[in-house]
Amino acid sequence: MRSLWRTNKETAEIYERNVGTVYRVCFLFFRGNLPDVEDAVQTTFLALMKNTKPFRDLEHEKAWLIVTASNICKNALASSWNKRVDMDEQSVRRLAVPFNVDETLQSVMTLPDKYKTAIYMFYYEGYSAKEIAGYMGKTESSVWGYLHQGRNLLKRTLKEGN
Repeated sequence: MRSLWRTNKETAEIYERNVGTVYRVCFLFFRGNLPDVEDAVQTTFLALMKNTKPFRDLEHEKAWLIVTASNICKNALASSWNKRVDMDEQSVRRLAVPFNVDETLQSVMTLPDKYKTAIYMFYYEGYSAKEIAGYMGKTESSVWGYLHQGRNLLKRTLKEGN
């Protein structure tokens, strides 16, 4: 009989391979609010521990974690608690960020969720539109549309910043 949870060893190995990616995805959604980022990362890996289905390969594993983290972040942002409680921007800026956030990544963070997820997976993680479509449960043409519209929004945002 298969366990209801992944083994500690298996979870630790997946965690080591993917924690940076999951952290960056959550960081994008919460716009640098580190306490919320850390909660979402932890919730994502808890979901991993509960999901005992095997992954086809390392790319499938990584994509599953990206989509799961995105969904966890979207759900958290939609909760009534997050609509009432918000850290001020100054507090967020003072927190230490363990990776470089340039102007482009800052702009990606402001995009609507569907564009943010597609652009992050395509440009930052190197997935194809077909792979992203499979992981997001969308058609490939929808993903190409998200990428196109997201790039246009980014272009406008970056032009306005200059």
